[in-house]
Amino acid sequence: MVSESKKVMLTGGGTVGHVMLNKLLIPEFQKQNIEPHYIGSKKGIEKDIISELDIPYHEISSGKLRRYLSFENLKDIFKVLKGVTDAKKILKREQPLFVFSKGGFVSVPVVLAAAAKDVPVYIHESDLTPGLANRIASKFATKVFCTFEATAEQFTDAKAEYLGPVIRPDLQEGNKDEGYALTGFNSDKPVVIIMGGSLGAKKINDFVHEHIDVLTEKYQLIHLTGKGNMNKKIQKAGYKQFEFAGDELADLLAISDIVLSRSGSNAIFELLLAKKPMILIPLGLDQSRGDQIQNAKHFKKEGYAEVLKEEDLNLENLQEKLEFIEENYGDITSKMTQFKHGFNPAELADKLIGEASV
Repeated sequence: MVSESKKVMLTGGGTVGHVMLNKLLIPEFQKQNIEPHYIGSKKGIEKDIISELDIPYHEISSGKLRRYLSFENLKDIFKVLKGVTDAKKILKREQPLFVFSKGGFVSVPVVLAAAAKDVPVYIHESDLTPGLANRIASKFATKVFCTFEATAEQFTDAKAEYLGPVIRPDLQEGNKDEGYALTGFNSDKPVVIIMGGSLGAKKINDFVHEHIDVLTEKYQLIHLTGKGNMNKKIQKAGYKQFEFAGDELADLLAISDIVLSRSGSNAIFELLLAKKPMILIPLGLDQSRGDQIQNAKHFKKEGYAEVLKEEDLNLENLQEKLEFIEENYGDITSKMTQFKHGFNPAELADKLIGEASV
């Protein structure tokens, strides 16, 4: 047990994936009488998520990092520099044991400030190919922890270690009776859960709504549309919409046979550990840096998922993927069962505290 005066500083933002691991770590630090603090942006999604928790949240300036030349880059350089100054003041005042960064643009000035103040920095990279923010931040990090084994080899300027995905036992402990009660479904037809990410996915949502009559002939559909994207005009047997799922997600997964999802690494590893075969529709290069494409290819290669490009999303192609998974369901879930890697938040919290204490 450590002194009550000990603190740790968490950072990361821009997407839910850059915040959720931090959210899971917070109670683990609190159990050890370590006070977690968070540095985030003034308006990002991390502020919304972390503000629900009873911990100090520190706002800093942050700019977006771009891989192409832009006048906005010049302006954002000054935002990043201001963010470094902001973060230095916070770190000097709070004196944390270490900084743990989950990535995203807001994390870069925090890592730079920590390096300047000789505060140990630990970074977590979820994707197969590191993002620009983590590539930059890794040069100043004490250690980088990776979800994919192959990712560690890509950090040539930092000490990298493969950990595997975070294990959330709650997602594997859902109650089928609760899931059926939430949806009004039964065990007569297979259940497909459609997950477009934290903000939803317009093309996937529109596709489901357009073909709902055909899809519900054979399947029951749970549709997580994203905030503000529900179509309340649709009231159909075998179809249930939610803007998002919090604690009830475990119960919804418990009754789900197949998942149609984007391929953010945090989400798909959770589905792997829950042993749910997937059809992955990654964000294209027009919407991302290509990390979801690489993640999806890796899961396809390992036999955990089928992949469908967004531009190829049509009824015939989707039905073909669904039928393939149904015909090969036992083989897919068997491969998923063989995946033994991973860590739980308590183990990671212990590891970080131990690393910083050396």
